[in-house]
Amino acid sequence: MPPSTPTSPTGLRRRPPLARILFLPILKRRRDVRRADLAYGDAGRRNLLDLYHHRSRPQGAPVMIHLHGGHYDGGHKNSQSLPLLYHLAAQGWVCISANYRLRPQVQHPDHLIDLKRIIAWVREHAHEYGADPATLFVAGSSAGGHMAALAALTQGDPELQPGFEDADTSVSGAVYLNGWYGPYFGQGPESSPLDRITADAPPFLVAHGDLDPLVPVADAREFADRLRRTSTAPVVYAELRGGNHAFDLYHSVRFQALIDAIEAFTAHVRSQKKTLRPSASE
Repeated sequence: MPPSTPTSPTGLRRRPPLARILFLPILKRRRDVRRADLAYGDAGRRNLLDLYHHRSRPQGAPVMIHLHGGHYDGGHKNSQSLPLLYHLAAQGWVCISANYRLRPQVQHPDHLIDLKRIIAWVREHAHEYGADPATLFVAGSSAGGHMAALAALTQGDPELQPGFEDADTSVSGAVYLNGWYGPYFGQGPESSPLDRITADAPPFLVAHGDLDPLVPVADAREFADRLRRTSTAPVVYAELRGGNHAFDLYHSVRFQALIDAIEAFTAHVRSQKKTLRPSASE
């Protein structure tokens, strides 16, 4: 049986798996985790997702959805942040890594609509794999981070849910990894996470490498600062010293430390949600 997923930072792992990091940095699979390749839409292989769950299929599992990077015109599921997804799945989570439609065949907001469709699919089907999608985090790397942030900041927007306007696309929190923070190619501020920040934004964890050559670290600092000034929810900013772009492609001591921080962040958010939940007598 997998260990229970903690709902507070107490009891989280403090010793990184150094042997695995040093000798198997590219090997990402785990024997105790199963992966299923499933369709969530009708766009062929661009609407496929990988679902990771512990072999024992525990019930009531929280959900983490991750979107890959690739400039919105490349990349694929089963490529980025896999050490994070396998680790969480081994702890009893249900994790998703998904493809989405790419440029130039589609433009914003079509990619974002795909992510909203994934969230709706999880709410409808993930219980079949032991998930309780009432607790659902969205994450992404680079372009996927940009998309995840937009999804978190536009929860339930019917204009971004054509054909499934009534679906619940709310999220418990967002994990924004080495992301892009500005507007989509040639589009206006409505396509930028910076300009979508409101007081009711969900909890965010933002992580960026200080040596990222594609997205200046100053952009990440600005996003985190603006979010802290505006949102009433927790905001965690992690600046990775010596970190480059796409730092989550491989297992490393640096990324493992971030995985532990993400686990602590989600545990804190879940504990706050549990504290705020009204009792049966109220």
